[in-house]
Amino acid sequence: MRSTILLAAAGLLLTTLPAAAQVAPVTAQPSCVAGICQMRITPQQLLARAETLVREHRFDEAQPLIDALAQAPDMRLPSRFLAGYIAAEQGDLARAADTYKAILSDDPGQTRVRLELARTMLGLGQMGSADRQFRLAEQSGELPPDVAAAIRGARQVIRSRRAWRLDLDLGLAPDSNINNATAADRIDINLGDTTLPIDLNRDAQAKSGTGQTGNLSAGIRLPFAGKAAVLAGLDANGTNYSGATFDDYLLQGAAGAELRLSDAASASLEGVAAQRWFGGRVASRQVGFRTGSQISFSASERLGLQLDARHTDAAFDNNYSGWQAGLYATAEKAVSRTLVASAGLFGRRDWLRAAAYSSTELGANLGLGGELPMGINFGVSGSISRALFDAPVQLFSADPRRDWRYGGRVTLGNRKFRMFGFSPQVTLSYNRNGSSIAYYATDRLRLRFSVARYF
Repeated sequence: MRSTILLAAAGLLLTTLPAAAQVAPVTAQPSCVAGICQMRITPQQLLARAETLVREHRFDEAQPLIDALAQAPDMRLPSRFLAGYIAAEQGDLARAADTYKAILSDDPGQTRVRLELARTMLGLGQMGSADRQFRLAEQSGELPPDVAAAIRGARQVIRSRRAWRLDLDLGLAPDSNINNATAADRIDINLGDTTLPIDLNRDAQAKSGTGQTGNLSAGIRLPFAGKAAVLAGLDANGTNYSGATFDDYLLQGAAGAELRLSDAASASLEGVAAQRWFGGRVASRQVGFRTGSQISFSASERLGLQLDARHTDAAFDNNYSGWQAGLYATAEKAVSRTLVASAGLFGRRDWLRAAAYSSTELGANLGLGGELPMGINFGVSGSISRALFDAPVQLFSADPRRDWRYGGRVTLGNRKFRMFGFSPQVTLSYNRNGSSIAYYATDRLRLRFSVARYF
């Protein structure tokens, strides 16, 4: 009952906001010639009358005016908005959502439209989509204090009611280095006082190829005991190439609990288990935990911390077995109505069976993402890190390995085009490992064409 009341209150406040292009009504005078009277009104006057009829729920009378407005070039947005609003009020939520999405695809800065879309998604039971639209509206900074407070309450209710999520994407990925092998053609072998250069055969060098890829991410969140919730999640991804030699698959599961500490902060603890297959064989198994916390300083500023620690059993080489732990801090800030910038620091420590493979890595990353006109979604990110190893690999050098690692990613998608709920996207990623030992130096460029759906 409390959830229903809060959502209804949020919806009431949303409907009291000014319309997308509301203007004051203007009285028009008729012109009569030879007993025939005509009255000319401007598009602004027509819009004012249409809005009045809509507010009075006289939809049949308003519809001809809205249809007429659609013929005026400057009135396309308000006419579409009113058409969507009428559809929602008449219970055709799917058509209303499609109308609002089309408007936002052309102009993602329309906060009022985004609020109505969020309210419509609530009515459709799509809690995750509604929460996303509310969040984007919040970060615009345009909301009156009472409406902003109502939306915060609605988002709390959404978090308490949303039971599950499911994201799926499928695609093709041309890749310059499917075996993640060295970029070197020749390496030096350490023979004590001297080194011996040798040429690598083709099996030890990078190979290119195109694979079929898939990613699935699912989760469940079940509230219990007031501010606590049970969490469970499953992530699976993989790439299939011609033959089984370089096929790569990963399956990971997590389960635990989340505690909401306040309206702005939460913390979670989960157990994690994962298994990876490479070349048709089990490559590694992991078991461990992750814990994290998130805090929102405002509608546009957030900070997240996460600690992830796991024990790895490496089936391909026991020297790579041992503990791994990573600490990640990420800050997000909205830089416009629909764009979010992020910055992060991370540190990782590997305590593996062989000291030569144990290392400490420190790094940073930056990102920018959001929505653009024409339905385009984009994301740009980059990272840099330094990895220092504990002991030398005597076969290659008397000195411990030192790496500089670089990564970049650009993603473009378009949610305006949909087929069975799937939208197209393309991702270009580049990773480079510059190592003091040539054998461990790698370059990898990957272009991925996919279709994605977020349930």
